[in-house]
Amino acid sequence: MKKTLSRRARVATGGAVLAAVAAGTFGTVAANASAPEAAPDPAAAPAVAGKRDTTTSTHLTTDAATEAAQAALRAAGKEGQRITVAVVDRNGNTIVTLRGDGAGPQSYESAERKAYTAVSWNAPTSELEGRLENAPNLKDIPGTLFLGGGVPVTAGKAPIAGIGVAGAPSGTLDEKFARAGAAALN
Repeated sequence: MKKTLSRRARVATGGAVLAAVAAGTFGTVAANASAPEAAPDPAAAPAVAGKRDTTTSTHLTTDAATEAAQAALRAAGKEGQRITVAVVDRNGNTIVTLRGDGAGPQSYESAERKAYTAVSWNAPTSELEGRLENAPNLKDIPGTLFLGGGVPVTAGKAPIAGIGVAGAPSGTLDEKFARAGAAALN
């Protein structure tokens, strides 16, 4: 036999349940509000490096890299040469590469590799070409290309970027156009 509660009993029971839940919630909130704050965990604090633990480096802006690349393209265009120019940052990461109209497909990678080589050794790639006679294994270093056409960009004698040009009939011309790009930054 099922026992049925009257409407009045159900309302009273529901009210009592609601009052108990409200009292429990209020008590929990009140207890949390008055609990003392836990001491901060020193292991959870963020690490702060001191000045002697960090270094600052200078980088070209994207606008400056683009300006240099466009200057190299203009210089090559004045002589009827079809080139690709790449500008990389101090770490060898490409900032911008512009492939001129009609430049050969191989020139894209060659320009980037020349720029990387120039910034890595802080020297024009035409000078580095000569080092291969005494150290032929240099050419085996990944990402490098020891052909004329790459020049470093420096700030305070430290390399901050490299400009590489490829596609002209000689490394001498490639380097001439890369220098025109670097000169646009001064």
